[in-house]
Amino acid sequence: MSDKKINNKRPGGFGGGPMGGMGTVEKAKNFKSTMGKLLQYLKPYRISLIIVIIFAIGSAAFSIVGPKILGKATTKLFEGLVSKVMGVPGAAIDFAYIGNIAIWLLGLYVISAVFSIIQGYIISGVAQKVSYNLRKEILEKINLMPLKYFDRKTHGEVLSRITNDVDTVSQSLNQSMSQIITSVVTIIGVLIMMLSISWQMTLVALLILPVSMILILAVVKKSQKYFKSQQEYLGHVNGHVEEIYSGHNIMKAFNREEEAVEEFEELNNTLYSSAWKSQFLSGMMMPIMSFIGNIGYVGVSILGGWLAIKKTIEVGDILSFVQYVRSFTQPIAQVAQISNVLQSTAAAAERVFEFLEEEEEVEEVENPVKLEKVRGEVTFKDVHFGYNSDKIIINDFSTHIKPGQKVAIVGPTGAGKTTIVKLLMRFYDLNSGSILIDGHDIKDFTREDLRSMFGMVLQDTWLFNGPIMENIRYGRLDATDKEVIEAAKSAHVHHFVKTLPSGYSMELNEEASNVSQGQKQLLTIARALLADPKILILDEATSSIDTRTEILIQKAMENLMKGRTSFIIAHRLSTIRDADLILVMKDGDIVEQGNHEELLKANGFYASLYNSQFENADAS
Repeated sequence: MSDKKINNKRPGGFGGGPMGGMGTVEKAKNFKSTMGKLLQYLKPYRISLIIVIIFAIGSAAFSIVGPKILGKATTKLFEGLVSKVMGVPGAAIDFAYIGNIAIWLLGLYVISAVFSIIQGYIISGVAQKVSYNLRKEILEKINLMPLKYFDRKTHGEVLSRITNDVDTVSQSLNQSMSQIITSVVTIIGVLIMMLSISWQMTLVALLILPVSMILILAVVKKSQKYFKSQQEYLGHVNGHVEEIYSGHNIMKAFNREEEAVEEFEELNNTLYSSAWKSQFLSGMMMPIMSFIGNIGYVGVSILGGWLAIKKTIEVGDILSFVQYVRSFTQPIAQVAQISNVLQSTAAAAERVFEFLEEEEEVEEVENPVKLEKVRGEVTFKDVHFGYNSDKIIINDFSTHIKPGQKVAIVGPTGAGKTTIVKLLMRFYDLNSGSILIDGHDIKDFTREDLRSMFGMVLQDTWLFNGPIMENIRYGRLDATDKEVIEAAKSAHVHHFVKTLPSGYSMELNEEASNVSQGQKQLLTIARALLADPKILILDEATSSIDTRTEILIQKAMENLMKGRTSFIIAHRLSTIRDADLILVMKDGDIVEQGNHEELLKANGFYASLYNSQFENADAS
């Protein structure tokens, strides 16, 4: 049961690894190219970004100057105290000077905070605008994508582009852009200020960095395998729990509780072992950095004291320098962290751009056909089609369907019945041949006009969260309440709706699980009736439905098919005896066509299918 893995990695997050993001990082295949494309999305906001850079530099600069000025106040305070201790006549602490410095410092820190807030406000707006544009482009792209793309991709993969990947890009832009500017400015500014105080003390401070980095990299290398194992077994544990939960009844029915618990304990033990090791090693980072940092402070303080005695620097400069050392190490760690975040950002952005660059549907014709009135005449001419060009599954199919005729498509599971429907609505384009509606090739219509001619009632019903009234009105958005109710009456669903406490205002919940399968089907028929299409596609869906509801659905479908050309995907052959034309499919090809009596007389594949259904019915 544990073979099913769930990927719990948050793309582009800050947790999960040593140094808050230095664990396993997903990398883009082409980092440079992807970041270049992302910069194109930022191009319209270049003025805002220039303002952000200026304010980020200003914010960092004002905060960098602070310790140097504070050092002057400390020196003045120290000199006043020493003078008093030494008994110098008229010696006193210059509180006016110190007070002025305090006011200056307060002003600098207020300005720094204001600059930081302004650049944060601007960058948040830019990040959200980029996210908005990406989501908008993805949604527009989805409507232009051929159906074959969605056949080879899961719904989760497509949704991940709109949710996880775009969110990752947005968060990274929001957090990383201003942070990386501030960190770089801080590193350069602090280094300049440290050198301005003492190059000797700066050298001591810089010597501790390689030592700490060597130790940190050693711990990261050691912890990497444990983080990888933790991530893997977290997926195993979640997959196991999900399977046991979703198949709880089956597991109990076969008395497999003990085996399930044993397997969970085995997975959980492995997860525990790798998790505590990875977290322990990750937790060592701060103590190591603090230890090395404290050694550095000791070295800087001793050297600073010696230089102060020699009058090379002032006493206040020691305090300023210690603050600068503390300010120097933090942005270096941030830059290391951001570099990992940017890798995840590039990977997420790359997936978004791959989707946006996918092949689109064939463009519409320049001068499309517009039919004032659709009669519903359909002609298939020498149709050849294959999902892959090297494997044709429909060979040289031709037939003519008159307006108002009922056409049944029959065959075993996987024969290609749904393929005919997809070709009719131009979800796929033919390899050769043509399909005509009222004498016009379907390629000469816009896809919107073509699909507006069709109404669909499928086996997999689709209803959305919202009132019953709005679910039916989805067939024609400008329909009045009266027209909706008339459609419901024709679909034999009105009586059922009136028995509900809220009637047509009743909210259908997620997946419409608060109504039965048969009632869902009746609601979709009412929706199709309201749309009033000239051509219908019906997927018989009366399995697992009680006899009374099945009779209602049959009556509703009869009302729906009156005066309309209808294509029925038939599962039970007894329901399509009165069809004007039956298309018999086998292995993707149409092997027979004719009405019920003609096909039975031919004693071919249809006759064997029909007779086998009745033999099975009699046997049961």
